[in-house]
Amino acid sequence: MTRLQAGLVAFIALVIGIVAALTISPKQSAEEQYLSRYPQPRALPDFQLTDNRGQSFTSAQLKDHWSLVFVGYTFCPDVCPTTLADLDRVYPQLKAMPSDYPIQVVFLSVDPKRDTPERLDEYVNFFDPEFIGVSGEHKYLFPLVKAMGMMYSMSDSTDNPNYLVDHSSSVVLVNPQAQVIGRFKAKFEPGKIALSDSQLILADMAIVTRH
Repeated sequence: MTRLQAGLVAFIALVIGIVAALTISPKQSAEEQYLSRYPQPRALPDFQLTDNRGQSFTSAQLKDHWSLVFVGYTFCPDVCPTTLADLDRVYPQLKAMPSDYPIQVVFLSVDPKRDTPERLDEYVNFFDPEFIGVSGEHKYLFPLVKAMGMMYSMSDSTDNPNYLVDHSSSVVLVNPQAQVIGRFKAKFEPGKIALSDSQLILADMAIVTRH
């Protein structure tokens, strides 16, 4: 066998090997690009909240669902209404995703003094009747929000009727076992409201819900 023939045989073998590898080997599964996963799923502390319909809301209402949880309050002037409106735009596509567990959006109010069930109901229904609004005592809210990797604090005295509440602006993802697995971080750009991008959430949820 000449050197040229030997080279051709080696080249053909290489091509056959590459084709076989591409054909037989499974393709790598896509991974989330935007979800910031925590090292381990986080169990939530026991909590007793009330939803916008006046019903009890506990970890039981988070089980058997993928839950996108946003922490805020109804008197929020910018981040909260913008985020909920953005989630509402992609909600039909989120609901249509093939999954063993449905996706729900939960608005967790950390302003129980003003956000009564009646006000929460009016607020979430403005965006989508299927969105769930919940709130409760700070003794439940604070450890719950902390366990989610989020925070909130009253920036003014609540004696002032127009007090503001500082809060995280990311969207938290809770799995069907009622464990926090990560968050969709808000994007900070000069001169713009820091928001989680709903289109990126949509793209990643299509991957997350397959598992």
